[in-house]
Amino acid sequence: MARLVLEKLDCWYGRTHAVDQIDLVVEDGELCVLLGPSGCGKTSTLRMIAGLVHPSGGEIYLDGRPISGIYPGYRDVAMVFQSYALYPHMTVRQHFAFPLKAQKLREQEIARRVEEMADFLEMRDLLDRYPHELSAGEQQRAAIGRALIRRPRILLFDEPLSNLDAMLRVEMRTRLRRLQQDLGITTVYVTHDQVEAQAIADKIVVMNLGRIQQVGTPQEVYARPVNRFVAGFIGTPPMNFVEGRLRWDDGRVVLRAGRLDIPLPPGCAPSGLGPDYPAVLGVRPEHLNVHPALATGGVACKVSVIEPQGNQLVLSLQADGVSLVACTDKRELGFRPEVGQDVWVTLQPGHIHLFDQQTEKRLVQPGGAVQ
Repeated sequence: MARLVLEKLDCWYGRTHAVDQIDLVVEDGELCVLLGPSGCGKTSTLRMIAGLVHPSGGEIYLDGRPISGIYPGYRDVAMVFQSYALYPHMTVRQHFAFPLKAQKLREQEIARRVEEMADFLEMRDLLDRYPHELSAGEQQRAAIGRALIRRPRILLFDEPLSNLDAMLRVEMRTRLRRLQQDLGITTVYVTHDQVEAQAIADKIVVMNLGRIQQVGTPQEVYARPVNRFVAGFIGTPPMNFVEGRLRWDDGRVVLRAGRLDIPLPPGCAPSGLGPDYPAVLGVRPEHLNVHPALATGGVACKVSVIEPQGNQLVLSLQADGVSLVACTDKRELGFRPEVGQDVWVTLQPGHIHLFDQQTEKRLVQPGGAVQ
């Protein structure tokens, strides 16, 4: 069992409040991803768990035991660094054996576990190579093997894929996820890449300015973001935002943005907001329907840019000073759009997000159902 609890965890670097009293629970065997932009506090949180940074306040519990005052080497926590931190004068075999020698295991046991780890990571043919003789992906596997061979209770990853090219990133994140599932080891993984986070996480913790913005499954943070920051950070292309005022007209809800009126599907706005309520409409590019002719409830737009993305088309649209991006499957579009063409855009019911302009918090829809 390895259940990790962070309680009011706080970190200051001089006058910089890097982590602001966060609370978090990582369950046994869970892969928890700390996600956010540079400077949001995710790596500082990871380093406090590892013992490389002492918290300014709060406590870290591992299976109910406080560990903030315990020396890093005695926490039974292993960490894979962004740079891999491999010793240039040591072979892969020596890297694997190094932490076991520190535990003063017998030579026979060390040899057995090195071979076992090499088989597990498919590195038997690479055991006698030095880091400069390995590819980036192989170096990463060597760093992971060095961490795993200790059989730690908690495994920490600090942006382990950031030095890899795009194709290798996809391959390695699949391999990492499979390894974590096979081992069932409690893992905390730091990244700024929301696609990577959604691909591998059991739980995503979105952070900004040292604070946790939202905790949830990949689907929860995508489908029901709690505020504008989370909504804009999750999703590619990012969510469209339109600032305006909500108006009720003969039972219909309209967002007025300048001279543009955007009809909203029934039931998407909470009642009791009052007239001319300042709100932000959020809608993901994939939840915009594009039509070549006038559509009921549609907004007239002009196509300004077309970006082919395989079977997808990403369309940049302009409507009375409002910019929108739509992402659609060109096989289902029904027509071939051209730059300068007039089109009509409708919003898919059930996928509308409304946020308060001032607080940027989500305006809860009636019933609180996930959209």
